[in-house]
Amino acid sequence: MSTENWIIRIVALLCAAGSAGLLWTFGVFVVVPWRAGRLFALNAAEIQILGASLVLGLATAWGALHILAQADRASRPKNYAMIRMVLIIAWLAAGIGGMTWTLGKVA
Repeated sequence: MSTENWIIRIVALLCAAGSAGLLWTFGVFVVVPWRAGRLFALNAAEIQILGASLVLGLATAWGALHILAQADRASRPKNYAMIRMVLIIAWLAAGIGGMTWTLGKVA
C-alpha cells in the first residue's frame, strides 16, 4: 500500500463526512414543511436551504466516491464496492437521522 493511496482515502473520508453533514441538514429542514403538508408550497428561504443542502450533499457524496475510486477501484475492487455500499447506507442514515432529530424536537 502506498502513501498516496492512504492520502486519497483520507481526503475521500473527509468529503464523505461533509456530505453526511449536509444530508443531515437536509433531513433536519425537510421535516417541518413535510409535517405541515406544504412540501410543494415552500417559500424562497426554505427552497434555498433545502436545495443547497441536498444538491451540495449529493455532489459531495459523488465526489467522495470518485476520489475513493482513485485509490481502490483498480487495485481492490471488492473492497471499493463494500466501502461504497457502506457510505451510501451511512448517507441515507444521516438524512434519516436529521429527520428523526427534528421530529424529536418538534413533537
